[in-house]
Amino acid sequence: MEISMTSTATDSATSFSSLGLSEPLMEALDALEFTQMTQTQQACLPDVLAGADVAVQAKTGSGKTLAFGLALLSKIDVEAKNPQSLIMCPTRELAEQVAEQIRLLAKRMSNLKVVSLVGGMPMGPQIISLRYGANVVVGTPGRIMDHIGKRTLSLKKVNCFVLDEADRMLDMGFEDEMRVVMHHLSRTSSAATRQTLLFSATFPDQIKSITDQYQRDAKIIKVDDGQSAPNIEQQAYRISNEHRTQAVAALLTHHQIESTIVFCRTRRETRELSDELYQMGFTAVGLHGDLEQSERSQVLARFANKTVSVLVATDVAARGLDIERVDLVINHRVSEDIDTHTHRIGRTGRADEKGLAITLIDDTEEGKLDEIAAKTDAKISKLHIQGVRFHANRIREPEFVCIAVDGGKRDKLRPGDILGALTKEAEVPGEDIGKISISARNTYIAIKARSVKRVLSQFRERRIKGKRFKARKL
Repeated sequence: MEISMTSTATDSATSFSSLGLSEPLMEALDALEFTQMTQTQQACLPDVLAGADVAVQAKTGSGKTLAFGLALLSKIDVEAKNPQSLIMCPTRELAEQVAEQIRLLAKRMSNLKVVSLVGGMPMGPQIISLRYGANVVVGTPGRIMDHIGKRTLSLKKVNCFVLDEADRMLDMGFEDEMRVVMHHLSRTSSAATRQTLLFSATFPDQIKSITDQYQRDAKIIKVDDGQSAPNIEQQAYRISNEHRTQAVAALLTHHQIESTIVFCRTRRETRELSDELYQMGFTAVGLHGDLEQSERSQVLARFANKTVSVLVATDVAARGLDIERVDLVINHRVSEDIDTHTHRIGRTGRADEKGLAITLIDDTEEGKLDEIAAKTDAKISKLHIQGVRFHANRIREPEFVCIAVDGGKRDKLRPGDILGALTKEAEVPGEDIGKISISARNTYIAIKARSVKRVLSQFRERRIKGKRFKARKL
């Protein structure tokens, strides 16, 4: 069954209180200040809470994580040791974000455990976490496969399986892994009682095939949220292939933007471009698949808290990044397909802000860009790079620098603890403290340069919550 949902000006927002959720879940929603459902949540939550298999086509950022999170938590038995819910995500970053969202929703559910299984991290601690018990497992295809192969992940009790951003997993070549995991689920848990939920921004034929094969009479819900198209101005600059780096540098000093993502096709291009921009004086960092998870987390934290201005990334980063505002996107080369181009430029122009997306093209790429423009009904102005010059004295420096602290949520650190210590004990002015990001083991603090010594002295000489933490400037 296929259902299309389109919001209109007369649609009234629906309250979560109408869903009959448990008291712990309602308390968590209240604490997170979620009262009204998004269009996607309105469209699918009644069915997913009823236990139906559902395939949802909706844009990234439409509230799907909350939708399937409420569904799987509504049927969790916190006393059971084996995993009851398995969520598969295309990237490490998205898996970590989903796991954190589930933890926040489950905050009032005593002893509920969420375990992340992602690559780039040692398997030993993951195996120990699974051995001690996990109610919800969130992971990437490759690492889930590794644990299945080692028999460290039991799927016998899984009653809810979620494929998040399924089309992106297909784009990244994970179809075989997806099918192996789903086949393993079919053999080890009861298909009659297991719920399978699929979320995807697009619905290519491969998605339809997966739905037909692995879901039971799935309802296919396509959501048009009725929102206006992002306000993104698109430009293209004609260049010669050997001058791409110089063109990126020239555009950065020409626009003097606070926050820019430069998308590259390959890991090698990403490494080389980020290194070259750094050598030229930009605060640039690279994000690609060769980084360890701790390195990736640090890169993303620094970019999100505005202590670096330029993030150079492979297309893996085109989805799932929790970054509030990106002023400029530069495509180092034309995207290989329309969906990738759309995801790339969609990082800017969010929340009613105006965005700018620039694509560099040589003679061999112009036709491909024309095809993308035609199929997306986009106007892309073509310009010559000769009018844009690199000026070293126009490189925009971030207002803040980043302090990394060797302590995080596992040490019971909270933003309020750090803010209080810095403002009250170290007497750091409040306006000198930017975003504070806390992960499981690390904390990243944006600090104005004039207060860095005071902050480092605070961590070196005093305790927070009765404990000393090492801190360093990145």
